[in-house]
Amino acid sequence: MARDEDGQSRHVRWAHLRFSIIGPLLASPPARGELTAEIARLATKWWKHPITGKPVRFAFSTIERWLHKARGERTDPVAALRRRVRKDSGRQRMMSERQREALGAQYRQHRRWSYQLHADNLVALCAEDGTLGPAPSYATVRRYMKAHGLLRMKVKSGTPGAERAQARLDAREVRSFEAEYVSSLWHLDFHCGRRNVVLPDARRERPVLLGILDDHSRLCCHVQWYLAENAENLVHGLSQAIQKRGLPRALLSDNGGAMIAAETVEGLGRLGIVHERTLAESPYQNGKQENFWGQVEGRLMAMLEGVGEVTLALLNEVTQAWAEMEYQRKVHSEIGMAPIRRYLDGKSVGRPSPSSDELRLAFMAQEGRTQRRSDGTVSVQGVRFELPSRYRQLERVSIRYASWDLSAVVLCDERSGTVLCRIYPVDKVKNADGRRRSLGAIAQADAATAAAAVSSPGEAGMPPLLRRLVAEYAATGLPPAYLPKDENTADDDDVTSTDTTNTDTSEEDI
Repeated sequence: MARDEDGQSRHVRWAHLRFSIIGPLLASPPARGELTAEIARLATKWWKHPITGKPVRFAFSTIERWLHKARGERTDPVAALRRRVRKDSGRQRMMSERQREALGAQYRQHRRWSYQLHADNLVALCAEDGTLGPAPSYATVRRYMKAHGLLRMKVKSGTPGAERAQARLDAREVRSFEAEYVSSLWHLDFHCGRRNVVLPDARRERPVLLGILDDHSRLCCHVQWYLAENAENLVHGLSQAIQKRGLPRALLSDNGGAMIAAETVEGLGRLGIVHERTLAESPYQNGKQENFWGQVEGRLMAMLEGVGEVTLALLNEVTQAWAEMEYQRKVHSEIGMAPIRRYLDGKSVGRPSPSSDELRLAFMAQEGRTQRRSDGTVSVQGVRFELPSRYRQLERVSIRYASWDLSAVVLCDERSGTVLCRIYPVDKVKNADGRRRSLGAIAQADAATAAAAVSSPGEAGMPPLLRRLVAEYAATGLPPAYLPKDENTADDDDVTSTDTTNTDTSEEDI
């Protein structure tokens, strides 16, 4: 609908003009027999055209028709004076039903096509199939597609994730949201910078920025530049954000490799943080983060245009200064106040931050390993670690480690997750000195079992089961089912040999 500079539609402006002409007749009705003369007087006057602004006059019959319409409407006479909506409004008379169906099917298959391309293909389709009728014009096709929401879309197809995201976008509405409390939800994402940094070895690298925002207050919990987007850097930055602002209740991120790494996922679970992830190819679901990147590029990076060489340390230093001194203190257009003020004034559901050691233990991947009985070791990424001897009875053990730091590998209970002890790599050179510790008591064993495990075997006699079997066999009354043989086998052989010799040399037999 066409609108003028003041924002009013032409239909409304016409209705207001008509009501201003006949309004006096409704407010102060003429006496009987004087209405005709009054309408005739109004027909001789000049009025300002509501659209062009030029002088215009209206006929007697026109003013009389307006008056009758306004009299018939008791609640809103101005609405009665508006132009009537055409009965075929919203319908494309120049497009047949089959053409509309063909255009809809064409759009579902090719959403990235322009209006012109859709119109050209529809013309070609009508030329092939004469039953579709004459092809509509480009303006008709464009008007129909815009009226029915057949808009051009940037669809990324080819992957299952992109197809699921597109299906959700087609079926579900998109709405803005905001958490009710401080630290109820944090946003986390990486942003690829547009400027290289110079490293100490004179190489140039494109850094990435890790940003963590609080949803309710828009406060920047932590921001830092890194040389790579990986789980190690994510945990490094997230741990700093937690130590600065406390533990949040939930975290929203995309599906990047660093976000779905075992260390990240398991660490958030141990800290009691619900990890929500956006759909693939759906950046609009994390729009607050995208808005923050726009401010980083539009203000922070724009002020660095005159700086020659930028190092990673300098970039992080100016970023911290900009975030704390400008972004946190500047009035946010969405919330109407500074993020730091809303963060301090709002009701928080956050929790105190754990210690550095507890955070380090939390962001580790937990895996099972088979203990090698020969030397009591397990393998972690090609490195063998020694287990304490008190856990030598365990066939399967559970360990926890960070893939980027094997200097801290711990043994933990698989069921409860309790950290039992820290284990260390095998030092073969030190083991070559020949000294060995005595075997200690097996962990979680009672005193009798532990003593038996370390004591040497003694004469305990015949075991109970064997005694019972012998007694049952003897009770049958049957002789033992074997042929006994003398134990002194060597002596019997000697005797037999002697007797044979004597027989061979007997004179009587000769």
